[in-house]
Amino acid sequence: MSEGPRRSYITGIDLTSRAQAERAEAHTKKSFTEPDPPLPAATVDTLPDKVREAVRSIGWTKLMPVQEKAVPYLLEGRDMIVQSRTGSGKTGGFLLPLFNLLDEDLMAAQALVLSPTRELARQIHEEFDKLRGDHPFSSVVIYGGVKYEPQIRALKNGAQVIIGTPGRILDHIQQGRLVLDDLKMLVFDEADEMLSMGFYPDMLKLERYLPRDRQSCMFSATMPKRVRYLSKKFLDDPGFLSLSSGNVSVDAIEHRYYRVDRMAKDRILARLIEMENPDSAIIFANTKRDVEYLGQFLQNFGYDADSISGDLSQRAREKVMKKIRDGRLRFLVATDVAARGIDITDLSHVIQYDIPQDPEYYVHRAGRTARAGKTGTAITLITIEEQRNLLALGQRYSIPMTQHDVPDEKDVEQRVTERLTVVLESAFRDKSNMEKERLQRFKGLVSELANEEPELLAMLLDNLYHETLHKVQQVDDVSDASDDAHHHDGDGSRPRRNKGGRGRNHNRRR
Repeated sequence: MSEGPRRSYITGIDLTSRAQAERAEAHTKKSFTEPDPPLPAATVDTLPDKVREAVRSIGWTKLMPVQEKAVPYLLEGRDMIVQSRTGSGKTGGFLLPLFNLLDEDLMAAQALVLSPTRELARQIHEEFDKLRGDHPFSSVVIYGGVKYEPQIRALKNGAQVIIGTPGRILDHIQQGRLVLDDLKMLVFDEADEMLSMGFYPDMLKLERYLPRDRQSCMFSATMPKRVRYLSKKFLDDPGFLSLSSGNVSVDAIEHRYYRVDRMAKDRILARLIEMENPDSAIIFANTKRDVEYLGQFLQNFGYDADSISGDLSQRAREKVMKKIRDGRLRFLVATDVAARGIDITDLSHVIQYDIPQDPEYYVHRAGRTARAGKTGTAITLITIEEQRNLLALGQRYSIPMTQHDVPDEKDVEQRVTERLTVVLESAFRDKSNMEKERLQRFKGLVSELANEEPELLAMLLDNLYHETLHKVQQVDDVSDASDDAHHHDGDGSRPRRNKGGRGRNHNRRR
C-alpha cells in the first residue's frame, strides 16, 4: 500500500531506517505532555535487566523518545494513553515492559496486543521475536483469513503473548480456545486505525472476557472522540502521555498533501475518504460550482454528505445546519464564506479540494480540526503547478507539510475488503447454531454465483458495505451496543469487568 513516506508501524528498523523515525519525532521532542508528577525518562542503562537484554538483542544503543517517556510509566504498572506519531517507535514502547512483567513459568496468555490489520499484527509479532532473543517467552499471531489449526495449536501449547486483530481473537475466546484469566497486560495499538477498520463492536464484546486485575494501555497517533470513549471503557484512571502536543497549528494537526491530476481530483478524493474513513470532515472548495458538484458526487458515491454555498436558499441551508447540529452529517462540502459560523465538534479531518487563494485561509481551514487539545488531519489536493505555493505557505507559517502518494484502486480495494471482512465475520459470530445450520443451503449457490455471476455477489457486498460503514459513526450507538454486549444470553460468558476494584492496580502510584 502506498501512503507517501512509508508508514513504519513498528520502531523504524524494518520498514524505514531508525534515523527516519527519529527525524519524524524530533520536532516534538521538546513539547511533551505527561502525567503529573512526571517520571524520569528511561535510558538503556536504567532499564531492568530483562528489558535491557531485550534492547541489546535487537541491537539498539538508545531508546526512541516515545520509549524513553512511556516505558517508565508502564514498568510502574500504570494504565496509560500514549499519543505519538506513526513510525515513532510506539511498538517498542509497549513491548519492552512485557519482558519485566511476564512470568516465564506460566504457560498461559499473559499479554494481549490488539492491532487493526493483519500486516501490522505480523510486524508486531516479528518485532517481539527480535526483542525476545534468548528469552523463553512464547507468542502467536492471530488474524482472520488463514487456517485455524496453527493458531489453535499455539494456544494449546500455552502461548504467553497473543498478538492479532480483535475479530479472530474474539472468535477463539468465544470458542473457549483462548482464556484470559491470567492476563496481565492489554494493549490497543493504533487505536484510531482499529476503530476506522470497524472493530468497535468486537472490542466492546471483548471486555466481558477480561480479568479485573490487569494493566491496560492504548497507543494512538490521533485521539478522536471514539478513541477517548474506548479508553474510558478499558483503562482505569490512565495517565496521558503525548509526544504530539504543543502548538495546535503545527503539532496537533498532521498536514499532508497529495499531488494529483486536475481531471482526476474527484475520484482521488473518494479514494482518500475510503482510506482515511474519517469520523467527520469539512471539504473546502474555492467555487460554488465545485461545492455543489462535489456534494452531489459524494452522495452518488454513497457517502453521507451535503454541501453549503452562498447560492443555497435559507430553507435548504437550515436543513443542512440542522443535520450538523444533530450530528447526522458526516461530510460537509463548503466554500470559505459559506462555512463561516459553522462549527462541527470533534472534526477529525479537513480536506482542501483546492488550495486557498489567500494563504491565511489555509490556517483558518486547518484550524477547524484539532481543537481543545485534540488532534486532526489536514489534507490538501494540489497540482504540480501549485506545489511551490503550498510549500511556501508552509514555510511562512512554520507548518511541516509532508507529501504522500495517492492510493491506487488496489490500495482501496484491499482496505475495503479488510473492513467488510470484519463486518461479515462479526455478523457470523453472532448467529445462533440454528442460523448457521440454515446458511448451509446457500453455500452451493454462493459457489455457483462466484463462478458465473460474481456481479450479483458484489452488489450484495457493496450494499452491505455502504449500509454499515458509510453511515455516521456515533458514540451513543456504540454505547448501546456495549450495553447489549454485556447481557447474559446463556452462553456461559463471564460478566462485565467491575471498574470499582482492580486488585493489584489499587497499589499503583498515581
